[in-house]
Amino acid sequence: MQDAAYIKRRDEIQTYFDRTALDAWKRLISTEKVSGVRATVRAGRDAMRQAILDRFGEDLSGWRILDAGCGAGPLAIELAHRGADVLGVDLSPQMIEHANEALPAIRNDGSVRLTAGDMLSPEHGDFDAVVSMDALIHYSGDEATAAIAGLAHRTSRKMVFTLAPRTGFLAAMHKLGGLFPRSDRSPLIHPVVIDQMMNRMLARGDMQDWSRGETARISSGFYISEAQELVRS
Repeated sequence: MQDAAYIKRRDEIQTYFDRTALDAWKRLISTEKVSGVRATVRAGRDAMRQAILDRFGEDLSGWRILDAGCGAGPLAIELAHRGADVLGVDLSPQMIEHANEALPAIRNDGSVRLTAGDMLSPEHGDFDAVVSMDALIHYSGDEATAAIAGLAHRTSRKMVFTLAPRTGFLAAMHKLGGLFPRSDRSPLIHPVVIDQMMNRMLARGDMQDWSRGETARISSGFYISEAQELVRS
């Protein structure tokens, strides 16, 4: 059973992306010209996607991978092109519908399926790897830790996910966002002290089989995110 705080937060995020931000996100993930601020975010997301891909080999034949919070699916598609069987899950049914309308043919005998739902649902089964790009950043540190630990039980090789580092800039933006009514703003990003969070996570009794791998911080204008890699021994 999911934690009540996680469920409340999950539903807020779904409402935002389905009712408020869908058109803006469609423009962001397209190739059409966007404003200077959004262009920096687009560049940052492109760089982070590549940083996550760099944590995997070129041949992923036989791997089953979950893309948790897949959005329009670009990361899931690239992993599938490397031969993996990829399941992409996102809260937004409209985003998934948009993504499925533009799915390309997958190379190298890989496959991709994009579906709307809860990325943590055990109904999705077990995986060789889990990736999650800029989805956990909308949850508190405790909620994100619980989500990662829950996915770890069903993952046999590695997990690569992003967190928002607690920088002075992000802390100021987080505080500023609290001054506006929720209907007028996107779901808050929750910056965390990453090393502290990761150390606490790996100290859990149910995470003893996992160790920390490489990290990669991407900073591009208003986009600041850090990739974390966990490897199962």
